[in-house]
Amino acid sequence: MSTTYNIPTVDLSDYTQGSPAQKAAFVAALGEAFVNTGFVKVKNHGIPDSLIADFYKAVEAFFALPSDVKYSYEVPGLGGQRGYTSIGKEHAKHSTVGDLKEFWQIGQTVTDNDPIKAQYPDNVAVAERPEFLAIGNHLYSSFEVAGNHLMQAISVYLELDEGHFDKDLHNGNSILRAIHYPPITSDPKSAIRAEQHEDINLITLLVGASADGLQLLTKENDWLAIVAGPGEIVVNVGDMLQRYTNNVLKSTTHRVVNPPRELWHLPRLSIPFFLHPRSDMSLAVLPSCITAENPQHYDDITAGEYLHERLVEIGLIKK
Repeated sequence: MSTTYNIPTVDLSDYTQGSPAQKAAFVAALGEAFVNTGFVKVKNHGIPDSLIADFYKAVEAFFALPSDVKYSYEVPGLGGQRGYTSIGKEHAKHSTVGDLKEFWQIGQTVTDNDPIKAQYPDNVAVAERPEFLAIGNHLYSSFEVAGNHLMQAISVYLELDEGHFDKDLHNGNSILRAIHYPPITSDPKSAIRAEQHEDINLITLLVGASADGLQLLTKENDWLAIVAGPGEIVVNVGDMLQRYTNNVLKSTTHRVVNPPRELWHLPRLSIPFFLHPRSDMSLAVLPSCITAENPQHYDDITAGEYLHERLVEIGLIKK
């Protein structure tokens, strides 16, 4: 079963510019959405529409390049964390069938002499599309600002200091991913554009895709279509934040389904931003989230260790 689901919408400017009452209402609404569904729509998020449009144009131009040119930007040994990843390389952790997508990833650019720079490979420039990386870096920074504000609101909801995550997010290991789901040219059998999965990171920020297909799985085991309105982004909880909060905040299962056969000829573009902390952040469960009714569900692990474990599970890093 699949129907369209109107997930809650919050206004980020209520948190960043509003009165104390507006700020408190934003925190409550965000927290309630992440407890109940793990998804929320955000408006007035501060990411310029023009910048999103420019990046979509650059992404479309890159994926239109000949296959051999795109393959030349696939960097061995990086687990898809920078540059190009070809179709079928990534799969859901409980599946061996490759997703029907190719993607490009842009990571952190360290500019303040932070020693963590040594941990990050350089981003990959595209000679044929020199504007691609420059626009992507600009969009990355805008997503990072919005994501940091959302994590501050989450901190307040969890009754932590507002800046609880700030040091772990500074020069964090976040990823901007540009995904291209090509037209479907033959019966894909068991493969879909992105099999059901949960995101690895703290939160994911997703601008409206060029076509429908995103669905979340409810507690009642129904698939519900998620559609962002103009100027909105969709934000969901990832497994790191679910783990850190001992399942208080929900990392909801979601997928991208194939379109009806009459729309197979249409591609789909999507631009998610995966907000990651620094790799040395401890994901040990918050003591305040452990109760008699909700005992500790997870062993201690760092964000870097957990990321590596999950990249192996989804086929981007070989054991």
